Amino acid sequence: MTTDAHDFAPWVDQHREQLWRAAWLLTGDAHRADDLVQTALLKAWPRWDRITSRGEPEAYVRRILYTTYLAWWRRRWTGEVPTAVLPDAASRAVTPVDDDAVDLAAALARLSRGQRAVVVARFFDDLSVAETARRLAVSEGTVKSQTARALAALRSSPHLAGSQTGGKE
Repeated sequence: MTTDAHDFAPWVDQHREQLWRAAWLLTGDAHRADDLVQTALLKAWPRWDRITSRGEPEAYVRRILYTTYLAWWRRRWTGEVPTAVLPDAASRAVTPVDDDAVDLAAALARLSRGQRAVVVARFFDDLSVAETARRLAVSEGTVKSQTARALAALRSSPHLAGSQTGGKE
């Protein structure tokens, strides 16, 4: 492996906040968002030379982020083991504090994993239907139907009452 930490570390520093925010939108939890970003970066590290040679490392790492998130529900074991003594201090979790972010998190929590992944990819990452389908490894029809169902659920969400979710007030 010829992965160079001098290339990887600055990239991570530059993109960490955006990756964390996407992970938080997907998971709705600061600690799970930390775990998801860490897992995605751990998966990207051994392939970093190939990822950067393709010219779009952010797209590749975000795909890892989304597919890892979608795969987590299939795991029976979460990798966490309860312990009486914590081995280290809490991480620097950036938790949204404004009411809009809390309302958005509550509304997103009502969506299925697939719907949430599609909404985050389409509207947070501003991806096209085709690009979202490619990143999530699903068909364009799945992206369209998941988007329609998710937007309908968000429009009816009591957490977003009075806010703009694409419909008329």
